[in-house]
Amino acid sequence: MENIRIRALEATDADDIAQIYSSIIRQPVGSEFISLIKNQAQNTDDICFVAEVDGRVIGFMISYILPFSFGIEKSAWIATLGVDPEFMGHRIGDSLAQKIFKRYKEMGIKRVYTSVSWNSIDVLSFFNHMEFERSNFINLTKNLDQTSGEEEQK
Repeated sequence: MENIRIRALEATDADDIAQIYSSIIRQPVGSEFISLIKNQAQNTDDICFVAEVDGRVIGFMISYILPFSFGIEKSAWIATLGVDPEFMGHRIGDSLAQKIFKRYKEMGIKRVYTSVSWNSIDVLSFFNHMEFERSNFINLTKNLDQTSGEEEQK
């Protein structure tokens, strides 16, 4: 696909990104999502790009730097990405990822992490294609809606 331009995320891209994300997850996104994207655009320390064709945003990748974490050096994290379903299969995600990888390498970052649900076969396939590997970390979660036995005794 020609005429693809990869550029830095701008706050004005938030509505387009929300529309793309909504079409991928097949449900509307709220104003909080749009606010998060706008805030991310203002953060100049992190690397976030959009892909556009003829001025239309058709893809995005949001990432940020982890200055420290449990046992790892300064690294980067891909928080989310998306490509307009109409443009999937045209290497838009590849172009966004390569641009982000290049920028992080220039910054001296050696590792990029992400987290993907086991059920997201298409996203897992994309990251496998981008040569991501299983890491030595385990994602942990805590359901804050459940009360612990200690809280129930009070």
